[in-house]
Amino acid sequence: MKPKTLNRTLPLATFEAAYQLLQQMAEIPGAIWLTDDAIADFQNRENSSERFAALVSEHFSALLRGNLLDEFATNGHKHSEKNLHSQLNVQLTFEPRAIANFLSPLADKLAEITGAPSWKIDIRALKQAIKNIQTNSAVLQSEFTLNLLDILAANANQNNRLPLHSKIEIEGKSAPKVIDPETRQSQIAEAVNQLQIVSPCISFCQPVEDALQQQLEQERLLNQVTTQIRQSLELPVILSKAVERVREFLEVDRLLIYQFEKVPGPHNGELAKEIPAAVSGSGEIQENFRSYLYVGRVTYEALANDAISSVLNFSEDAQCFTNGVIDREKYRKGLALCVADVETTYSSQPCFLELMRRAKVRAKLLVPIVVQDELWGLLIAHQCTFREWEESKKTFLRQIAEHLAIAIYQAELYAEVQQQKRTSEQRVIERTQELHDALVAAQSASLAKSEFLAAMSHELRTPLTCVIGISDTLLRWSYGKVGSKEVPVQKQRQYLQTIRDSGDHLLELINDILDLSQVEAGKAILKISEFSLSKLASQSLHALKEKAAAKGVELLQEQRIKQECDRFIADPRRLRQILFNLLGNAIKFTPKGGRVILRVWVTEDKNRTPALRPPGTAPAGSTAVFQIKDTGIGIPENQRSLLFQKFQQLDSPYRREYGGTGLGLALTKQLVELHGGAIEVNSKVDVGSTFTVFIPLQTITKDESTKFTYEKSNSSLPLHYSSRGSLVLVEEDEETAMLICDILTAAGLQVVWMIEGSAAVEQIELLQPNAVIVDMRLPGMNGCEIIHQLRQKPATENIKILALSTNEIPPDQISLVTAGANDCLAKPIHPEQLLDKIISLMAGIGNG
Repeated sequence: MKPKTLNRTLPLATFEAAYQLLQQMAEIPGAIWLTDDAIADFQNRENSSERFAALVSEHFSALLRGNLLDEFATNGHKHSEKNLHSQLNVQLTFEPRAIANFLSPLADKLAEITGAPSWKIDIRALKQAIKNIQTNSAVLQSEFTLNLLDILAANANQNNRLPLHSKIEIEGKSAPKVIDPETRQSQIAEAVNQLQIVSPCISFCQPVEDALQQQLEQERLLNQVTTQIRQSLELPVILSKAVERVREFLEVDRLLIYQFEKVPGPHNGELAKEIPAAVSGSGEIQENFRSYLYVGRVTYEALANDAISSVLNFSEDAQCFTNGVIDREKYRKGLALCVADVETTYSSQPCFLELMRRAKVRAKLLVPIVVQDELWGLLIAHQCTFREWEESKKTFLRQIAEHLAIAIYQAELYAEVQQQKRTSEQRVIERTQELHDALVAAQSASLAKSEFLAAMSHELRTPLTCVIGISDTLLRWSYGKVGSKEVPVQKQRQYLQTIRDSGDHLLELINDILDLSQVEAGKAILKISEFSLSKLASQSLHALKEKAAAKGVELLQEQRIKQECDRFIADPRRLRQILFNLLGNAIKFTPKGGRVILRVWVTEDKNRTPALRPPGTAPAGSTAVFQIKDTGIGIPENQRSLLFQKFQQLDSPYRREYGGTGLGLALTKQLVELHGGAIEVNSKVDVGSTFTVFIPLQTITKDESTKFTYEKSNSSLPLHYSSRGSLVLVEEDEETAMLICDILTAAGLQVVWMIEGSAAVEQIELLQPNAVIVDMRLPGMNGCEIIHQLRQKPATENIKILALSTNEIPPDQISLVTAGANDCLAKPIHPEQLLDKIISLMAGIGNG
């Protein structure tokens, strides 16, 4: 171990030079300078043989002491030539504890002196500085050591050049005297002794040079680590090289980095289990972060030779750290652990001691690596033999840990930036792909729109041309412009039938477009009711028999419905529309002599527990299956993806031959999915196609049951109420709106339903209905605002308004609460009350 206290015998001149050098260092701001001259008065040290000088500051402290060894020690002639060559026992120390031990009693004695001292020393500041003495700054220590080396080297050279005949004695104020031959031998012997002064100087310089060399090597290694951090952001490269170089400098058997990893912990609020800490003896992690624990392992290591066992990737069980070998929180606050002998330190912890023995660890030095106030890991030095760790080694390892913490933080930031960069690049790629897909979709939509318009122009123009042409012919005949020849009745009927067929075709096209628009806008409502599946299938086939016969196609039905499951619950109008589309397509694409078969059956859910149900009704969980099979042209595999898309038809040869808008199957799929069902297709070119539709049993709600019951019981409402005008309903809730519409429509009234309150005022002003029904709780513009605006406009100020509220409102407060409504109806809606209110308003005897 390199000592920080140097004891050597030196000339007084060398001591004075070192004294002056230390005095120059006292110019450091905040330094306290104390010498034997300053306190000579109170201690009567004028003739004392001890000289000293002490410097205490925040960054550099030193104590220089010297004891004179000859008869000139106390005669007061300190600067005579003879005195300058007098010998002193010199002690120079930088050890904080040694400096404090020397100055503390001196400060106490100075504090006891009364009166104004002449040396002007702040005793309180001196005592505080003594308590706070720290290890010297490496820069100031190096500067002082270099200057001291110059002094010692110059003194050694001067002693070597000293001639024997120039030696004279000076004692007090006596004049020089001639030395007789008898004393020459003694003078020569003394000169020889003087030449031997070089030897103590060399013995003093060598430890200083060694310390300086070590300091320079330490600074060089720190610079290399710093340079490596600046040149590379690859953390594994930085850590692996740093571990190897630091191990070589410290001359230890093993140097390792033990890294912690944050992992999710238990969710039950229990304390975290003890976490392994490795052979380093880093100890268990005692803190509980609720949902996170810290688990560590050895991630980097450097070994002195192959005989040292490796502990790389080592993570030990927690049972060796049960009694808190070390507290993790202290590590986070910067605790450094020095253990000279694990046999002594861990004698009371046999498990952990055995762990150290297995790793052949006898001494260890540990410092934490703290990144952004979080414990990242531990930097640990292992020695296989007993070792007292020098303070300089501890300070150096701490400096390395601080530099590594900076490197780790920079690497983490770099990794985060790179991740953000990759994420941004991925987002750009995804966004570019989305834009490309949107462009392709827009182009496809534009192409589909163009094809749709082309198909629609043909589909619309053909029947319209027939209607206009035949109507014009009939008109000309009626006015006698074609001649006197009468048109046969059969011809007239043929013309009228053509007009009728063309009108039906136009109506079918318009209905398909409107139905598809409603379904896609989410406004299509299923009118659930109970009906007969067999009757629905038979009616659908019967309606298309003439079309099939005209095409020469045989239309067949295979009933597979059990009598006890014939009654089904769904929307019969929508199911009929589905069958019409599928049967119509089958007939259209089946050549003459072909066959179209409709099969219908019901599948039951075997996993459901049988429940009571009306006779003939399909059980809960049942599914109605409609299968339409034809012997038509079939569908190519590469075109099946277009079947259920809007405005799409098969390739152009078929399109020219068979026509159509391409809306039928798209609407069919939407209606099937509206029921929560599915549709499947199997087809083979020139063999035929099979479309299978699955419709699950629907559930009738209480409001729907009431609605259909009321429609039947009020079908004969007096016409003088029902035919008098129309109403506008402003209601956002779909079920409530459909119930009101069905009740009023069944009573013979015309109802216009509006969802958005913002556009309702203008529409009501335009339509001029006889009455308005407004829900008071609407999103956006509420019912009160709508009623207020209607009352402010001249065209609607006298219109009858029925407000729908969630609670009953007293009759005398209706106008005030609703901002001017004539009457109010509380939810839930009862058909009789609704009709009574409407009849009262239409008759002009309401509360308005």
